[in-house]
Amino acid sequence: MDEVFKALADASRRRLLDGLNERNGQSLRELCDGLDMTRQSVSKHLAVLEGAGLVTTVRRGREKLHYLNAAPINAIADRWISRYDRERVRALADLKAALEEEPMSADEFVYTTYIKTTPERLWRALTEPAFTERYWGLSLESDWKPGSSITWRQAGQVTKDPAQVVLEAEPYSRLSYTWHTFTPEWGEAVGVPADVRERLAAEGRSKVTFEIEPAGEAVKLTVVHDALDAGTSLTTLLGMVKQGWPQVLSGLKTLLETGETLPAP
Repeated sequence: MDEVFKALADASRRRLLDGLNERNGQSLRELCDGLDMTRQSVSKHLAVLEGAGLVTTVRRGREKLHYLNAAPINAIADRWISRYDRERVRALADLKAALEEEPMSADEFVYTTYIKTTPERLWRALTEPAFTERYWGLSLESDWKPGSSITWRQAGQVTKDPAQVVLEAEPYSRLSYTWHTFTPEWGEAVGVPADVRERLAAEGRSKVTFEIEPAGEAVKLTVVHDALDAGTSLTTLLGMVKQGWPQVLSGLKTLLETGETLPAP
């Protein structure tokens, strides 16, 4: 946590984070535009931010894109904001944003966390129902081969659809699959209002990708949730997963590192 505060202490690094907050997923060239800094200086600042976990990178072809990572800030909030104060603080922040800021659009969610485990055990935790039931409250059933179907079981509801498939599966390294179908039965089972479920269904299908990289005695896990087809707007879904994924991944980390599960929210 000391590294996070040291990284945030520099005004130039805060400007870089502000830039990523306005538009996530920028290349080094894009981040340099509009900043009175040399490319080398920007690279050094990004290295500090990445070392503190505040920025994560994802390779897209030959480019390396930079994303604001919410995990360290989420950890700070968990340490100093009690569960009794959390909703009040969130409500005040939402009110401030509504009064002062222009709406921001984003077409993907990116989150990086470090877990003290092995790539093999993390893969099992992502694919085996016995694991996912404990930290996620649902099970995903598949043979986890590219093109294979996935059955989604949650809150007593079974969701099947030919479009729920494995896209990529490189054991212990990379896993990608399409998100489940938002059926009326699923919405009723998990308590999603009908109008919200209808908006989710109208937005088109999304996908989630897990990238697993060894990091010393830990494993670096990067999660990217975005549209299956380019140009698809996921406003409603991304608004929900930005709240849901940090909670799910905190539960995953806690289970793998301690053997215990987090209390239900």
